[in-house]
Amino acid sequence: MDRCILHCDCNSFYASVECVYRPELRGVPMAVCGDPADRHGIVLAKNEPAKKFGIVTAETVWQAKKKCPELVLVPPHFERYDEFYRKINAMYCEYTDRVEPFSIDESWLDVTGSRRLFGDGETIADTLRRRVREELGITISVGVSFNKTLAKLGSDYKKPDATTVLSRETYQALLYPLPVSRFLFVGKSAEATLNKMGIRTIGELAAADRACLVAALGKAGGQFYDGANGIDPSPVRLFGDRPAAKSVGNGMTFRGDLDTEEELHRGLLYLVEPVAARLRRAGQRCSVIQLTIKYPSLKTITRQRTIARATDLVSELYKEAAALLRECWQEGTPVRSLTVTACRLEKEEEGEQLCLFDAEGEHDRERMGKLESVVDTLRERYGKDSVKRCAVLGGAPDTKDSEKK
Repeated sequence: MDRCILHCDCNSFYASVECVYRPELRGVPMAVCGDPADRHGIVLAKNEPAKKFGIVTAETVWQAKKKCPELVLVPPHFERYDEFYRKINAMYCEYTDRVEPFSIDESWLDVTGSRRLFGDGETIADTLRRRVREELGITISVGVSFNKTLAKLGSDYKKPDATTVLSRETYQALLYPLPVSRFLFVGKSAEATLNKMGIRTIGELAAADRACLVAALGKAGGQFYDGANGIDPSPVRLFGDRPAAKSVGNGMTFRGDLDTEEELHRGLLYLVEPVAARLRRAGQRCSVIQLTIKYPSLKTITRQRTIARATDLVSELYKEAAALLRECWQEGTPVRSLTVTACRLEKEEEGEQLCLFDAEGEHDRERMGKLESVVDTLRERYGKDSVKRCAVLGGAPDTKDSEKK
């Protein structure tokens, strides 16, 4: 028997939540935007009237205002969105314990075992749409299908406030004529590669040679082929059952470009500290460090290097990140943002090869680990600013003035 999977997607989530608090915004074009003064001036969400002007998510505020001079800009209130996230998923959990959030505004539900209590998948979807609209004041679109991929495509098929059923008998007729860019996880780069192969629709993707797709796109090519052919056995996880993190990262867009070695190294240290703390909190270490640099032109480069010995120490992570910076940054070149990511994680209890002739170094490393754990405890108890390294006493390197304090 086929499973019954729902994918529930909140429509224009941030904008919809803001309209709950300010109903007068429902009928005028509005967008939730980051603060241009903080260099986060992009559209995070927009309501239906704004969409009619062609405003899209992630475009800059000035581009959006050019399309619609009357656009009302609203700052984000993330605590409100978190509250709605909790309320919506609590509602979903009334129908099944298999609720897997995909993001703050999307969740999969496996209602296979719930149909005798609440009706078939379409009935449950319509019930949830009505309850969310009446009880929370926002709308959701729901896809109903026999696996997660098709359920997600179903929720994207028709918006807002709609239910789309993609059964084994109907999914090909509905999806195959659509452009391949509408398929799950097919971005611009993958779309360009597929187009070069003569694949422009989801139907052509399903009919392609799987081996050729894998050769051109790697593992993702096989996943595209399987999904387009209705193959996706992945389960919907129990609510709260999160997969182990594959990486731990921290990034910052600075208020002013950083263009000196001192500023950049201070920025690296500021970013590395919470990464190391999160690794220790999870009982993990990393053996690969990754550095992403974004320039004012928005050009982005990413480099990574393997660490000789897996670590969760600030000093060792900083040393490797600084080495990457020296390799790929040209002195004097302004930098807009930095991101440091710890990859290839492993549990602390996993065995490691120790150096027989470096007992003193091992002792120092152990002492440093204990010291950093104490610092973690103090920050958790008294706040993140209760203990600071001398190099970051001025706080985040977000302005040139802060560097001079």
